[in-house]
Amino acid sequence: MNAQEVAEKAACQQCAYWKASNETQGECRRNAPQSVVFAVDESTRFETHFPVTEASDWCGEFEAKV
Repeated sequence: MNAQEVAEKAACQQCAYWKASNETQGECRRNAPQSVVFAVDESTRFETHFPVTEASDWCGEFEAKV
């Protein structure tokens, strides 16, 4: 197996922690969502988001889907 084949098998789209949003992007749910604070005028809004990744991305915490 060459390096390209290994990378494709360990890509986000093959990971148990990845939830697809569309054909090419999705959310990594390996860790808790990240907090984002918006301060507009005198009101403050808090949101949380999971990191968005490309289906072909990869990281060191890959866990194969069962």
